[in-house]
Amino acid sequence: MTSERSVAPPARVPVAVLIACVGALVPGAAAAHGLVGKRFFPATLTTEDPFVADELSLPTISGRKMPASGDEGAARETAFSADVTKRITDNFGIGFGASYLKVRPEGEATEHGFDNLELGVKYQFYQDAERESILSFGVDWDIGGSGSKRVGAESFSTVTPGLFFGKGFGDLPQEARYLRPLALTGQLGIGIPTRSSTTTTNGDGEVSVDRNPRVLQWGFALEYSFPYLQSYVQDVGLAAPFNRIIPVVEVAMSTALDRGASGTTGTINPGLIWAGTYFQLAAEAQIPVNKASGRHTGWIVQLHFYLDDLFPNSLGRPIFRQ
Repeated sequence: MTSERSVAPPARVPVAVLIACVGALVPGAAAAHGLVGKRFFPATLTTEDPFVADELSLPTISGRKMPASGDEGAARETAFSADVTKRITDNFGIGFGASYLKVRPEGEATEHGFDNLELGVKYQFYQDAERESILSFGVDWDIGGSGSKRVGAESFSTVTPGLFFGKGFGDLPQEARYLRPLALTGQLGIGIPTRSSTTTTNGDGEVSVDRNPRVLQWGFALEYSFPYLQSYVQDVGLAAPFNRIIPVVEVAMSTALDRGASGTTGTINPGLIWAGTYFQLAAEAQIPVNKASGRHTGWIVQLHFYLDDLFPNSLGRPIFRQ
């Protein structure tokens, strides 16, 4: 028996291993995490942000009922994730990540285990403070065979080179000043599996061949910054905690490109980010865009630490200063 693999709805699998503990704060000037000119770009949850920084997401927790795929039925999936990135130089960083999954297929027992570990590198090659613009290039590596097959971790690796961008609209004219708090970040990459197909044999001796397509990973996040509105457009009198809130809508999509697979799946994720001085809290809904992406709305929450602002003179500074 031969089956075609459908492309699973995309999820931003956090890139990182657990940092053990956080010590006392080190005094010093802020490291300007995610800052381009006047624009602060918060860390997004399901699309990759464009800046290189020292940061830790711990935890990221998500839950969603995933649709049936090939011979596999629908299943409810809960993920507990951690990721950390570290700057090697001011513009080059490396990240690691791990996710622990609970997968409960319909009518079956719940399975537990780690998804494949992830490794990523990113280089920030362009920044324009006046135009609040930033561009980066990166490569993510989903390390095949490092996770548990019980929760669907693949035996092969997937390498995803990608381009990431950010653009704030603070340069709009005075007539459109209330649009200046808007910002757009996004990503465009191609997931390239190291194996074109995977062959398995079940207990009855039936052979199944799953083809592994190359997949276009694309998405964006539209943000409206209340802190930017208050500081650089007009003080409208927002009090804490609302003066630090950034409403956001993320769109995370995957489009199969070849090997018998086609179509686009993904989610639209409206939510809120509260950005403090040293950390942020965020929560989003995950709404499937079509039937192939699922029928049930999921959720994702995250606690994210700005290590470069927490520890500007030690853990949060680049290993090699430029």
